[in-house]
Amino acid sequence: MSLGVVKFIVTIIFVYIVLKMILPARGVRQITVNELRNLLEDDNIQFVDVRQVHKYNQFHIFGFRNIPVSEVSKRANSLSKDKEIVTICQTGAQGNRACKKLKRQGFTKLSNVRGGISTWEPIHIDRT
Repeated sequence: MSLGVVKFIVTIIFVYIVLKMILPARGVRQITVNELRNLLEDDNIQFVDVRQVHKYNQFHIFGFRNIPVSEVSKRANSLSKDKEIVTICQTGAQGNRACKKLKRQGFTKLSNVRGGISTWEPIHIDRT
């Protein structure tokens, strides 16, 4: 096998892994921040910010609880499978990752904010 073929195969594998990590899981609804605004008043929805604790503490959207993506699998039992879960992160990729983890644990009502908190207008961010 030539070096060019090996490089091509490695590149294809790398692209596949990256796309698998950032693309949403099948059955996970992607919502916009405008759709999120309409959902924030719904007490039957669980809002989860999956960013690291220090990022969450810097600013977050009121009503979101913090479960870092690295802890989602361990803390999934604190969430109800009967209620919808909306995840948010900085850009949307980690929210998708969290949804994939939850889906593997049997959660089916999952949504992720497309573009993450970076698409939220700063004037609406709760800094408490």
